[in-house]
Amino acid sequence: MQQKQHKTLLRFATAGSVDDGKSTLLGRLLFETKSIYEDQLKAIEDYSRRMGKEEVDLSLLLDGLAAEREQGITIDVAYRYFETEKRKFIVADTPGHEQYTRNMVTGASTADLAIVLIDARKGVLTQSKRHGFLISLLGIPHLVVAINKMDLVDYAEEVFNEIVAEYVEFSRKLSIQDITFIPLSAYKGDNVAHRSQNMPWYDGETLLYYLEHVRIMANRNLVDFRLPVQTVIRPDQNFRGFAGTVASGVIRPGEEVVVLPSNRTSVVDKIVTYDGEMEQGRAGDAIVLTLKDEVDVSRGDMICRVNNLPIKTRHLNTYVCWMHEDAMNRNGHYLLKHGSRTVKAYVSKLHYRIDVNTLHRDGEVESLALNDIGRVDLTTTEPLFADPYASNRSNGAFILIDPLTTLTVAAGMIRGQVSNLEDMTEHKLTTKSQNVVWQGMPVGIEEYNLKSGHQPAVLWFTGLSGSGKSTIAKHLVRQLFDANHKVVLLDGDNVRHGLCGDLGFDLKDRSENIRRVGEVAKLFYESGHIVVATFISPLLKDRDLVRSILPQGKLHEIYVKCSLETCKQRDVKGLYAKALAGQIKDFTGISSPYEEPHNPALVVESDSITIEESLEMVMEYLNFHHILRNL
Repeated sequence: MQQKQHKTLLRFATAGSVDDGKSTLLGRLLFETKSIYEDQLKAIEDYSRRMGKEEVDLSLLLDGLAAEREQGITIDVAYRYFETEKRKFIVADTPGHEQYTRNMVTGASTADLAIVLIDARKGVLTQSKRHGFLISLLGIPHLVVAINKMDLVDYAEEVFNEIVAEYVEFSRKLSIQDITFIPLSAYKGDNVAHRSQNMPWYDGETLLYYLEHVRIMANRNLVDFRLPVQTVIRPDQNFRGFAGTVASGVIRPGEEVVVLPSNRTSVVDKIVTYDGEMEQGRAGDAIVLTLKDEVDVSRGDMICRVNNLPIKTRHLNTYVCWMHEDAMNRNGHYLLKHGSRTVKAYVSKLHYRIDVNTLHRDGEVESLALNDIGRVDLTTTEPLFADPYASNRSNGAFILIDPLTTLTVAAGMIRGQVSNLEDMTEHKLTTKSQNVVWQGMPVGIEEYNLKSGHQPAVLWFTGLSGSGKSTIAKHLVRQLFDANHKVVLLDGDNVRHGLCGDLGFDLKDRSENIRRVGEVAKLFYESGHIVVATFISPLLKDRDLVRSILPQGKLHEIYVKCSLETCKQRDVKGLYAKALAGQIKDFTGISSPYEEPHNPALVVESDSITIEESLEMVMEYLNFHHILRNL
């Protein structure tokens, strides 16, 4: 029982076009993991026999509605639970029809991983791309593209390769960190739970093995502590606690917190659950916090760390999926439910509707109808305490409710605050000098490439202080130099000694620091170097500015991902201790924000792998993109 209790839980969803075999695949997984009761198996055997089918139709385990069985399609979202010795699973079988987009969004909204099935006979369809876009929009970190029905194309490797190439090309437009391709036959069981003898050319993992071993904890936000208060627990005069489910982050007794919107601060006294006191509360835990001070807290408030606060705003820029038959009312108001807080909200602007089939943005629409997805600005009557959905799925999501019928009409994802004119001009950090003429390079990039034998590139390592950026970068530079590559290291600390020694550490000076480094990186790039730049560079707009300085596609953003807690534990330079003591202002992660990359070229999870493994990942990436010389 203890071993079972400590198994990790993976939530995943299936998607794809009609008749791609989603329900059959999940039925096969349930069958292979012995998660079917004898009476269930007998029932579907009898039904299959009555329908004149030669084999047992495992899809019947998922298709519970009569209409689904009659048509052989999925209409509603079907949830199933199963487990193996390695992990527990909750799976959502979502419909493939375009008219059931809202069902697909609902089923996949809490998933850590998504499986998009593609019929090997039909190849990549519009619906396959459509679901890939929705998965990207929902921020699901892992995507498995399962090329199904390989038995019907004679297990041909060329068919698999063609589909992979087409989907890889399409996925470049999406924001998905990890994509895995697996050829299989859900009907026959090839590569589902056991390696197929019919496809010796495939040397990858089976689907079940991948589901059991994919890393999911690294995708959870364990940095930004957010506790939406659901109720106050007051059993007697000696106890007063604040109950809720931790949306994100980690909290421990003794840590200083603030209650929003009152801005009253206190210190966590105890973390209590039904089973007793806990040493810490993590994302997903249902807990009761007690504070050392008498602070007025009620339902709808949010408890956070003092030095790690969410956005406080009444103006939200969002993506909205409309889920009701009645179109969006631009002139009325809705109730916006965010966590445990419910406020009035008005549609202040509809920017565009996204055609999920073509990714085209239609800016001429006046409203959103059923299953439409659009970018919408909302204004609320009271401030919300939110995070961008891209960095915090729990605290970046909301629903809209019709105040008259109390029906949910839309689900939304927060992109951030509504931009103003000042935000739009922040990229213009300096002006060009007057009366100067750009001098062309005497040697072109192509000549440098021919002589050095490798491609120039800018490898931009970003991440929190203590994440291991500089350590990985130094090892990389050494290895590239030893292999006779033209390589240069631009380190965040080193440039502060000269080039940027006149700058401080507020957001404005940090932006100027990154701009200068970007210009230097461009000069080295144009002289044929591999530039290894290691900077915290906490703001997305600053990294985007460097990207705009360089030729398109030549900035390779490498996100060295590490939890704030691990970085604080490492604290090689003692900076976190000083920041927590108030001796350093504007310190990233403590008193200044860090905005995670939306679509980095590579993610290195440095708190779960060694320096050697991190370096190997980077080298594999460089080889894959043909940047290095052929040794």
